Amino acid sequence: MQRNTEHSTTLTGKMSEQEFTLLNAYWRACNYLAAGMIYLQDNPLLNTPLADHHIKNRLLGHWGASPSLSFMYIHMNRLINKYDLNAIFLAGPGHGAPGVIAPVYLEGTYTEIYPDVAQDLQGMQRLFKQFSFPGGIGSHCSLELPGSIHDGAILSSGSSIAAVSIPKTLN
Repeated sequence: MQRNTEHSTTLTGKMSEQEFTLLNAYWRACNYLAAGMIYLQDNPLLNTPLADHHIKNRLLGHWGASPSLSFMYIHMNRLINKYDLNAIFLAGPGHGAPGVIAPVYLEGTYTEIYPDVAQDLQGMQRLFKQFSFPGGIGSHCSLELPGSIHDGAILSSGSSIAAVSIPKTLN
């Protein structure tokens, strides 16, 4: 495994105020997207007053897991890029997909794979509507999620993948 020797022993230094502000805004955007995927089927930017017909009839997805998954994803991504780390982010909570889909959508990877889910109002509308909907996006981190290497409906499957992947990465 190649290491970035520039930062070989410890991660030093504080995050700048600008970096903190940007990451915090990114995280808040992820949280909004996650909540929208779980709850909204229409009116993704709340341009009109919220009405009953904007809310999904059947709610799936764990809001409680979503902010922490997005938090971990964006900070792992920051560290991987900053220190050129050879690392992988594994998520295991069942129905926690909104917390992983949101940053993948914001970074543009989701749209690369699914161009019909563009990073605009119509794309956001499509993302919200198709989440946890028949023929749409699963409520857990499934194989359709860009970068997913397992069907992460439970933590044990993520742990199993980690147990197999990590030794291979180290060799």
